[in-house]
Amino acid sequence: MAIIRRWSIARELFVLQVLVVTLLVTAGTVGTVALAAQDAQHAAVEEVTAVAETIAHSPLVVAALRAEDPTTVLQPYAESVRVATGTDFIVVMAPDRTRFTHPNPELIDGPFVGSIDAALHGGVVVETTTGSLGRSVRTVVPVRDQAGAITGLVSVGITTDEINRRLRHQLPAVLLATVLALALAGLGAWLLSNRLRRQTHGLGPAEMRRMYEYYDAVLHSVREGLLVVDRDGRVALINDEGRRLLGLPDDVPVSALALPAEVSDLLTAAQPAADVPVLAGDRVLVANQRVTRFEGRTLGTVLTLRDHTELRALAGELDSVRGLTEALRAQAHEAANRLHTVLTMVELGRADEAVRLATAELELAQQLTDQVVGAVAEPALAALLLGKSAQAAERGVELLVDPESRLDDPRLPSRDLLTVVGNLVDNALEAVAGRPAPRRVTVLITEEPSEVLVRVSDTGPGMTDDEAAAAFRRGWTTKREGRGLGLALVRQVAERHNGTASAASGPGGGAIITVRLPVAGS
Repeated sequence: MAIIRRWSIARELFVLQVLVVTLLVTAGTVGTVALAAQDAQHAAVEEVTAVAETIAHSPLVVAALRAEDPTTVLQPYAESVRVATGTDFIVVMAPDRTRFTHPNPELIDGPFVGSIDAALHGGVVVETTTGSLGRSVRTVVPVRDQAGAITGLVSVGITTDEINRRLRHQLPAVLLATVLALALAGLGAWLLSNRLRRQTHGLGPAEMRRMYEYYDAVLHSVREGLLVVDRDGRVALINDEGRRLLGLPDDVPVSALALPAEVSDLLTAAQPAADVPVLAGDRVLVANQRVTRFEGRTLGTVLTLRDHTELRALAGELDSVRGLTEALRAQAHEAANRLHTVLTMVELGRADEAVRLATAELELAQQLTDQVVGAVAEPALAALLLGKSAQAAERGVELLVDPESRLDDPRLPSRDLLTVVGNLVDNALEAVAGRPAPRRVTVLITEEPSEVLVRVSDTGPGMTDDEAAAAFRRGWTTKREGRGLGLALVRQVAERHNGTASAASGPGGGAIITVRLPVAGS
């Protein structure tokens, strides 16, 4: 089955322009010709009127009309003037219409054909009528003697054939102007359609409508955020998911969007990026950016965003569970060794020493649990600290909960507290891992009247002033492998609660991270 390809927008526009221009130029040409014909008619009237009045005021004519044979004097005079002026006839007549002159001598002494009433009353007759020489434009004026009496009439005329002949002499110029106008208009239409064809890639209206409908449907239904930036760095398009992920209102135009700083920096760089984590509000997004080109020309950049907030939260929980599992496995192994020791001591008859050893181990474990649970009423946060304590012990690090810690009613979301404390403790454990003894991490969590204070200190290498200033920027990390998101997430939580997060070096070395979170109603 043959496929019927419809015309492109450029071709339709070209044909439409050519038709409109042709109609306009044709109408203009017809109007010009009509105006030229009218002008030629007016020019002929003015010409014959001027010639007639000049003859009527000639003393020769006035004197000849009083002679016995006016024709003898007037006929040669009239013919010489007719030839000189290019008119078709000059007739000098008596008031009773009797001709004294005529281009055709045989018609002399015959009656003049035409209106003369107005001229007999001192006026001027201008008319187009059919006479002995055919249809003509003529004028009739009176001839007056010195006393003012009308002694004769003068009629001068130009045939319409002569007027048309004169008009035909002007037609080539009009036609040339018409052809030039059509050529220029056609060239302009072709240039415009050619430009439009390049910009629309030769697509037709139906194809562009379908393309818009499909693209619009895809952009609104895709589950990835999409931002398109033009060559000037302006956001040209953002889909619904992009607005949702970036927390942007739906009723704000694209040109007035206030993008998060990290997203704006990525767009400003206009460089390819792959799986770059960015923070937007309380979300962790993974960004991919590509430079778009078409036929060698750079069009701008396309940024896609995927929400990894839940995934990273699950990954963090999985890491915590994995670490806790490893710690429990090590503790189970250690407990088995101690239980074997206690049983052996009982078998050797040293039951009292076996009881003291077992009691000391239980007291040590219960002491940490009582300290954490007594200081922190939030069960999820207490469980986090106990789990981190087990991880720290596995890595040879001592995790201490400051005796001043007290958190009975935090009035803050537990998820935010877990984010802050978990990330700070993880960073501190990483900082002291592999360092010479003592390897210690101290956690202080207190609830003051107007805020919750979280302070984590360690015995690691500490921070320089530059490192302390950049610690909460995304990408800063002390880990051998990592994305540098932990402290950035802490800063994000602090900013969301209008709090602060700061880093400094301790007086005896190591780092101190302090986070202050205002509580509701303070």
